[in-house]
Amino acid sequence: MKGTKPHLVVDNGAFRKVPPPPKWLSDEARKEWRRVIGPLVERRILTVADLGSLENYCLSIGRVREVQAEIAAGELDPDTFAKLFRIQDKAMATARLLAAELGLTPVSRSRPTVRPSDEDDDLLE
Repeated sequence: MKGTKPHLVVDNGAFRKVPPPPKWLSDEARKEWRRVIGPLVERRILTVADLGSLENYCLSIGRVREVQAEIAAGELDPDTFAKLFRIQDKAMATARLLAAELGLTPVSRSRPTVRPSDEDDDLLE
């Protein structure tokens, strides 16, 4: 589904401290969590409701890295390679969508983070 994405705004219920990664995440997914969580907390856009999206983003990035390691490790038969490639491709697409949703892409970061007051919205008064 295409269209204009909503602006990211500072949320009063946003995390103020960096939460630890869930223990059930893979090592690669935990590395990604640690890499992105700081900027998300710093920008005050990450809430408890967003943790599922962040976890899924980290899982997807972890999967991409794990599959790439399997591909790079050695010779694979064509069926196994194709299967791994499809898994990796799906994980990359999922990660890209979630990264945009979480404000982790250059375009999503360039959106204003604070909406101007409503005073300017009512031009007819």
